Amino acid sequence: MTEKRKRELKKLLKELKKVKGRHTELVSLYIPAGSNLADVVNQVRSEQATAENIKSKQTRKNVVAALEKMLQFLKQFREVPKNGLVLFCGNVSPVEGKEDIRLWAIEPPEPLKTKIYWCDQEFVLEPLEGMVEEKETYGLIVLDGSEANIGLIKGKQIKPLRHIESNVPGKTSKGGWSQQRYQRIREQAIHDFLKKIGEQASQLFLEQKNLKGIIIGGPGPLKEEFAEGDFLHYTLKQKILGIKDTSYANEYGLEELVKRSEDLIKEAAIMEEKEILNQFFTELQKEGLAIYGYEKVNEALEKGAVDTLLISEDFDMVRVKLKCQCGAEDERDVKKEEMLNQLCKNCGSKMQVVSKEDLAEILEEKATNYGTKVFIVSTETQEGIQFRNFGIGAILRYKI
Repeated sequence: MTEKRKRELKKLLKELKKVKGRHTELVSLYIPAGSNLADVVNQVRSEQATAENIKSKQTRKNVVAALEKMLQFLKQFREVPKNGLVLFCGNVSPVEGKEDIRLWAIEPPEPLKTKIYWCDQEFVLEPLEGMVEEKETYGLIVLDGSEANIGLIKGKQIKPLRHIESNVPGKTSKGGWSQQRYQRIREQAIHDFLKKIGEQASQLFLEQKNLKGIIIGGPGPLKEEFAEGDFLHYTLKQKILGIKDTSYANEYGLEELVKRSEDLIKEAAIMEEKEILNQFFTELQKEGLAIYGYEKVNEALEKGAVDTLLISEDFDMVRVKLKCQCGAEDERDVKKEEMLNQLCKNCGSKMQVVSKEDLAEILEEKATNYGTKVFIVSTETQEGIQFRNFGIGAILRYKI
């Protein structure tokens, strides 16, 4: 799957995630690769007949209408596409009792194995979201004598998974216990604590299909004891990339561990994104080799001056050609959500959209022609969220 295709699909899934039904009337249909189209059509007709028994009149009407729209859409196919097909349909009108049945069709970027028919107040998106997830995943464990935290870097996002409290007593004995007896009890408590961390980390990490490695950190010597012992599952122990000192063993410790492990996870997407955006912001502060905004970036691209083009995955500007009933024509760069509300400068009437082009795609095409690197910036890191306000940016080869 190309970066462009991934970006488009992620953007669409974000849009679909916002769609909410008033009742269980949004229909999700996943058709696996290799399915018989006639069987699919028969299933939808059967579900349509079953939907006639829904008690709520409004819900029944909306579900039946959505299934009918799906049936009409499926008529244009002779067979199920190579990778399968996913259809989402339902009444998206915000006004109770008003009908606005919309359909979205997606040909998955990978062969679809999941068969789903589901009616709910939201669409079933998990199988498609899994296809656009960044595949590089690293396990993180930070620990000291009082607590441990287990997490992941999944793509570019740090995800805390589990917090574990310790029952290990302090180093100083109390209550008149003999020092040796106290030490034995403490050592057993440490062993039990490390065993618990290993068991829970193993359970969580073995569920990850694309775990590239594990990094262990913490403020004291306990991390070395954990890494060297047989606490993790043997297949996971082989994936330990290294051990790093951190100041904390809490969730902040997970973030600190990532920062201190750049040499271990330099190939991870999160590090690449942080590095390139830090370069962009640094250049911007000193009025150096960084620019932002469509017009400036486009001009620099046409001069061949852009080394790296940066596009936020949330950038949604389009170039539209407009026509008015009064005969006036216009071309404008607008946000996608605003393109249907453009007014004519001559008569003030709402203009019709004749065609539209994604501005990001226009810039990507120019970048390819000039040998410019293109980097799609996620909104899963603090730097990415900050860059979202810029939308489009560039790091230049030379000052212009």
